[in-house]
Amino acid sequence: MGRARDAILEALENLTADELKKFKLKLLSVPLRDGYGRIPRGTLLPMDAVDLTDKLVSFYLEAYGAELTALVLREMGMQETSVQLLEITQKGPGPAPAGITAPPQLAAQPALHFVDQHRAALIMRVTEVDGVLDALYGKVLTDGQYQAVRAESTNPSKMRKLFSFAPAWNGTCKDLLLQALKDTQPFLVADLEKH
Repeated sequence: MGRARDAILEALENLTADELKKFKLKLLSVPLRDGYGRIPRGTLLPMDAVDLTDKLVSFYLEAYGAELTALVLREMGMQETSVQLLEITQKGPGPAPAGITAPPQLAAQPALHFVDQHRAALIMRVTEVDGVLDALYGKVLTDGQYQAVRAESTNPSKMRKLFSFAPAWNGTCKDLLLQALKDTQPFLVADLEKH
């Protein structure tokens, strides 16, 4: 982890001020995968390259954030920068294939857990956060983490705080979160599973 974040930052830092502005405007209109929301315009426009990188990774996770950055760069006519970004983030044990024209989006998607895949939708749409927290208390969340999430004032900010602990979770922790969501928000989970 971290290689994609570094590659996104490097690509954005190489843009001129006008190109960065154009990038942010295009990011507001580019089609997104199901389950992902847009970064609010008021938050997005004043950001510099470092803040924008952090926001892309926190909103879309590293892999999809890198794909989305490459897509926007490609739409701006910056194919070379787009391809370089993809080569860095997709570099596996062997050399990157020459002439990458589009990211293999479907190949990477099945590896994402449900809660990672639908992160943005869960942040915006979960209405019964306290029930989810109660189910996770002592199993996934420490007392301090539980209290920190409860201290947030709105459901979206509670969910965003909950997801701030997710990088340290394993698959079992994410399965427990999914089960808690199924128990407290069955219709929301069913709707997201269709996508």
